[in-house]
Amino acid sequence: MTTRANARRDSWAEANQAYLVAEFARLREKLRGETANSTQERGEATKAVRRRSRQAAQPPAIDRLAEIFNLSSFERGVVLLCAGVEMDSALAALCSEALSGAERPQRPGLTFGLAMAVLAEPHWSALTASGPLRRYHLVEVESGYGLTCSPLRIDERILHYLAGINQLDPRLESLLEASPPVEWIAEDHRRLAAELAKVAANAESVGAFHEGTVRQQPVLHLCGDDPHGQQDVAALATAGRGRQLFVLHAEDKAVSEFTLDAGPGARSDIDRFLELWTRESALLDGVLLVQCGAEGPNAATRRIVERAPGCVFVASREPVRINRELLRFDVNKPRPEEQKHLWQQALGPSAARLNGFLDNLSEQFRLSAKTIYATGSLHTSGDAAVLWSSCRALARPRLENLAQRIVPSASWDDLVLPEVQKDILRQIAAQVGCRMKVYETWGFSERGRRGLGISALFAGESGTGKTLAAEVLASELALDLYRIDLSAVVSKYIGETEKNLREVFDAAEEGGVLLLFDEADALFGKRSDVKESLDRYSNIEVSYLLQRMEAYQGLAVLTTNQKSSIDRAFQRRLRFTVNFPFPDAAQRESIWRRTFPAATPTSNLDPAKLSQLKVAGGNIRNIALNAAFLAADAKEAVGMAHLLEAARFESVKIERPLSDAETRGWV
Repeated sequence: MTTRANARRDSWAEANQAYLVAEFARLREKLRGETANSTQERGEATKAVRRRSRQAAQPPAIDRLAEIFNLSSFERGVVLLCAGVEMDSALAALCSEALSGAERPQRPGLTFGLAMAVLAEPHWSALTASGPLRRYHLVEVESGYGLTCSPLRIDERILHYLAGINQLDPRLESLLEASPPVEWIAEDHRRLAAELAKVAANAESVGAFHEGTVRQQPVLHLCGDDPHGQQDVAALATAGRGRQLFVLHAEDKAVSEFTLDAGPGARSDIDRFLELWTRESALLDGVLLVQCGAEGPNAATRRIVERAPGCVFVASREPVRINRELLRFDVNKPRPEEQKHLWQQALGPSAARLNGFLDNLSEQFRLSAKTIYATGSLHTSGDAAVLWSSCRALARPRLENLAQRIVPSASWDDLVLPEVQKDILRQIAAQVGCRMKVYETWGFSERGRRGLGISALFAGESGTGKTLAAEVLASELALDLYRIDLSAVVSKYIGETEKNLREVFDAAEEGGVLLLFDEADALFGKRSDVKESLDRYSNIEVSYLLQRMEAYQGLAVLTTNQKSSIDRAFQRRLRFTVNFPFPDAAQRESIWRRTFPAATPTSNLDPAKLSQLKVAGGNIRNIALNAAFLAADAKEAVGMAHLLEAARFESVKIERPLSDAETRGWV
């Protein structure tokens, strides 16, 4: 806050305090009868108040309160009397003296009967439940007395407001988060915020309290995959109208446990929240944003959105339906070109040294403007490897409980495949690295990003190198590799499989991840003829997976042991198909030569003889590892005898007998 703003604030605070002093003096005179001296004293005070008011930028708090809640002159006086009892000891004593024994409260206070006797233009409706004094909890009426004898107390929040302290009611502090000023936002989001500010200004009448209600405005629904961006758009649109955004998180435990109905004559948690928020939105010029999270609005937040007064924002990933007029706007994470621009701003001068690297970074990761700023501000040194690793780490926490992370250590030299298959894998890696040029610079993304995800099907028998190939790609592209077992994801309950898949993709969307969906046969199969509802839903689940793979900005791979079981119509929606053949003798010999690490002691191993064993690469690695343990236990170097014994163990495991021809000459 500037020095000039501080000076205006101090000037208003002084004027407001003086105004209260003068008003309390006026009320004291009403209670004890006016005299010439007191009239002159009050006149001098009033002149001082007027001088200060001319210097202040806004009216005194009591006048602003009366304007906001459309208080009558009598209701305004009731609030002042209640405040005076708390803030002016002389006024409190006079009120106590004015009450007879039957009406006198146990401590200095005020009754409605006394207020009607002292203040001008009294009316009974001031204390009805629908009137502003009680509806918006400006004053509280103690129970157990007749109406005229009931002690009145000013609400503590209102007392502080009259004294010049305007802060959120403590009862809402645990539920609402004041959104900070927006310092970093994508240009697309900035333009949308300006548009929303105009939409809200046209629809809203600030502080329009008429006959105890506030006119509802259409809900402004921000829909998309960028919750940070949604909040920033709402905050910027709100600030553009001089207002403050407060965020209610639907996933907070306190909110999710709200009671919807409290029974006859009782108020539910939602009723109490709405009563307090209606008051706070007016006192603070506040606007509500309900942040729904991935699951959408729950019953409590849905009720709040439908009943909350004034302007309300709702942010969610998917479209929501509520019983209220709604205007929907898309707010997704910035496009790759916009992300590159944000990185350049966040990194400052060091971005010039990373120009080519930023293309790949912006295409691989999908980050909000706030995340880019927070990450980039910590890496202004321009170290590309460190920056890439930091971005990779962002998606890990959300995926750890949903999938198995495999630390890739394999390289192209470890992969024994025909050259055709290797060429396809290299093409997959090349496409991942060239996406910015093709999609953005050459314009392939202009008609939408559907179908631009890089997806592949790895098909082949168990142990032929499908997972190893995924490791090689992850290592080559510096990505985290997460394995999702589709046989564990598929659920017998309708809708659960789709929900499980959504959680995985939502968690991986920030990027830096290669998703490996193993055991695709559990979900894919020959397209059924939809004879039953379950057949129809199974096809929906498959379509949902393919749809998310097509839209996924990273690399997604499906593996299957039975390619023939996957419908060709589904295969056409995948960018690549890589067939992993069973290795021939030459390939098996090559695998044997690469199996043992350089530090492993070996003795007279014959890869040519070992290659006669007709097993896949995965089985070869198992045999080599078990042989190493046999040799270590015997305190010997790994020899052919150890490998023969390990091969017998493996044959029992895979239920495939060894033939004499396969092991002839081993020992």
